[in-house]
Amino acid sequence: MLKALIVEDEYLAREELAYLIREHSRIEIAASVEDGLEAFKFLQEHDVDVVFLDINIPSIDGLLLAKNLHKTARPPRIVFVTAYKEFAVDAFEVEAFDYILKPYNETRIIGLLRKLEALEAPAPAPAAPSTADSAPRTVNLAKGDSIIVTPCDDIYYVEADEKVTLVYTAHDRYVMAMSISEFVSRLPADSFFRCHRSFCVNIHKIREIAPWQNSTYIIKLYDLKAEIPVSRSNIKAFRQLMHL
Repeated sequence: MLKALIVEDEYLAREELAYLIREHSRIEIAASVEDGLEAFKFLQEHDVDVVFLDINIPSIDGLLLAKNLHKTARPPRIVFVTAYKEFAVDAFEVEAFDYILKPYNETRIIGLLRKLEALEAPAPAPAAPSTADSAPRTVNLAKGDSIIVTPCDDIYYVEADEKVTLVYTAHDRYVMAMSISEFVSRLPADSFFRCHRSFCVNIHKIREIAPWQNSTYIIKLYDLKAEIPVSRSNIKAFRQLMHL
């Protein structure tokens, strides 16, 4: 059973959130506290799986607390609960699991709780896990005021665009406020190949490899019309990867 900590200084908001969690999930509420320092002390002595965290709280604000928790050996999943839309990008930078706006929408909360409980399902541990097996299989993508927990397999390719990175799925595009190198580091290396300084492609989405200028290639993908270049410096590694 998942354990949760609620960090919220408004009594009614704290009680409403606790009610929704108890009503719509099997998540155990380990404690409810009113300020960041109290939460930090609690988490030094207790392990929880998820922290429902307001941003504007006394002592230590929620963003600073989340940054500190993110550096721990076993960081809990962070779900920000706030009345302010403008902190969504900051929340993504600490890899928040979700970003919930107040006043609470019950349907939205139920969907979040189901996602959390779905992650609890145990998977059989392999006898000798490889680096690829232990790689992250989901990544957080920012969309407006929300953080979308996205399976890495849903990503077709990523593209550098000045100071941001564009992430493409079959039906959407996400703008990430980070370099392409930083974003690619969050993807499983067994599925993604940095084919160009400005592009990284999901090798499982490749439909066609066409010859291009200077003995290089253009990659065409399933479902999308995009054409992804392979730079000359990456040709050898690409040929070996794709058995060309």
